[in-house]
Amino acid sequence: MHLVVDQYGVFLGKKSERLVVRDQNRVTQEVPLRQLEQITVAGGGISLSADLIRECVERGIQINFLTSGGRPYAKITSPMTTGTVATRREQILAYLDERGVTLAKAFVDGKLRNQAAVLKYFAKYRKTADPATYGVLQDVVEEMERTRAELDGITGPCIDEVRGPLFAVEGRAAQAYWKGVQALIGQRVDFEGRERRGATDPVNSALNYGYGILYAQVWGAVILAGLEAFAGFLHTDRPGKPSLVLDLTEEFRAQVVDRPVIAMITKGTAIEMEGERLTEGARRGVAERVLERLEDHHTVEGKKLTLRAVIQRQARLVAAFVRGEDKYKPWVGGW
Repeated sequence: MHLVVDQYGVFLGKKSERLVVRDQNRVTQEVPLRQLEQITVAGGGISLSADLIRECVERGIQINFLTSGGRPYAKITSPMTTGTVATRREQILAYLDERGVTLAKAFVDGKLRNQAAVLKYFAKYRKTADPATYGVLQDVVEEMERTRAELDGITGPCIDEVRGPLFAVEGRAAQAYWKGVQALIGQRVDFEGRERRGATDPVNSALNYGYGILYAQVWGAVILAGLEAFAGFLHTDRPGKPSLVLDLTEEFRAQVVDRPVIAMITKGTAIEMEGERLTEGARRGVAERVLERLEDHHTVEGKKLTLRAVIQRQARLVAAFVRGEDKYKPWVGGW
């Protein structure tokens, strides 16, 4: 279970084997600690007891902290989680050779294929009901596939030599993808296109909030796989920037966050704003749908795994790849 807490003024404590949420001394929720995998504190004015923090660390329950806009700013986890160094040594060395190029290309490939899969998913329900939108989506997917094919021609001895061309392909495909999203939701809400930091419209605010939840999930998977979160390949190094988390997140954005947010809008669910940020109810609605999506099952090599487990599997594949023990192939969801 992944618990998201965003109500201002609540207190998270521990009672026996349970996490207890209190609002002004009134217990509003109790969760057995054995059922918890992660806790995400998404807002201000929320406090935690030291006893709860220690219990979570000992049980391997990660605690994430997000701003009310969905930007991660802290994580509490046991330092022993990263107690081995062999994987991280190989990860650092991989930046200097073709392993880094292979991973970066795979992350972009996975992102583009999953974006196309999401558009195909929504298009199949519109083939008869809305032929005009279906036609737009088909054209967008074909454009994205042509752009994605250019990845095959990008080669180089290390990631620094190919990062520019990779981002160029990713950027052109992204323009097409968001044009498709606009065709899907433009009749219901005003959506001028994708905005990241500082977004004040409902759609981008909902996406950014959902990405924050996904980002925390990926970061946890990276840590558990024994990887260094700040040593990425596609995203450049910068102090305080968890580049590998951003790299791996690219594979999952469309399937884990875009799809449920688009579904909310197309089904008529209002995403309400309070000034320039989501209301508490809107944040809760986005969080519930993203967490539900993480529990959806997918067949991977003959096994049924939740999307949450798929993320962990991909992180472990990255670790195995840099150690020379396995190939890395991006996960692509169905439609």
